[in-house]
Amino acid sequence: MMNIGIIGMGAMGTAIAQQLVKAGHSVCAWSRSEKKAAGVAIVNSPEQAMKGDMTLTLLSDDSAIKEVIIDTGLLYDANPHLIHIVISTISVEFSYELLIHHKNANIDWMAAPVLGRPDVAARGELNILTAGSDDVLHRSQAVLEILSKRIWNMGTSPAAAYAAKIACNMMITMAIEAMAEAVVLTEANGLERERFFDLILNTLFGSRSYQVYSRNIINQVYEPGFKASLGLKDLQLAKQAASESGADLPMLQVVHQQMSRAVEAGGSQKDWSIMADYTLRFSVKRRE
Repeated sequence: MMNIGIIGMGAMGTAIAQQLVKAGHSVCAWSRSEKKAAGVAIVNSPEQAMKGDMTLTLLSDDSAIKEVIIDTGLLYDANPHLIHIVISTISVEFSYELLIHHKNANIDWMAAPVLGRPDVAARGELNILTAGSDDVLHRSQAVLEILSKRIWNMGTSPAAAYAAKIACNMMITMAIEAMAEAVVLTEANGLERERFFDLILNTLFGSRSYQVYSRNIINQVYEPGFKASLGLKDLQLAKQAASESGADLPMLQVVHQQMSRAVEAGGSQKDWSIMADYTLRFSVKRRE
């Protein structure tokens, strides 16, 4: 049994915390919202969540991690034997900063962004993209296996894991937009979207992203899931990473623009597939 701290108790953090409790670990958690979860001890400060054997950070973005952990000098007050696992999706650039901060504080850490929504986390079936030293991965393996369907080793550079996660999310938004634009084309010519999706899911596009988000488009139900505001954040991270590498990614520009419009139109708290609804409504309006 390990003493595990959680920093950030959104939907994903809560699901992960409860999985760890079920597995018999002692779990404490801190979040700004003071959200409670069965079997999880709520602590009054993030410092307390850094005193155990391992801490999992699930704060929303670079700035939140910087404010809560870096600017406060939290790493220097942590258990010197701590393993810090950053599950948050952060920018590639910030991952290099975190590498320096952890090295200076002599704290072991590892990148471990995940593929999967909170309902997947609640089943212990996340895909976890790890990057860091082999020793830290080995010491973390048993805990990560509780949470995962599979652990994918992205190498020794944390930046690689975050780049992979950002790229995956970029590709999901491209799939959402592709489905929406395909429905525009087919419905304009008399084909119901249910029939069209039956075709594509059972021929060319049977992946999980197409399965999950086609249901949202068919039912016109866009409850989170994964909030559009967070999807927009991740697309911005992808644009930033592309700019830093000197890459020109035209499809990324399109989905970023459409997600921005969907958020501005009031969809920020909806599932990020609300982008499809925006595309469908906007295209119909233009045709009229």
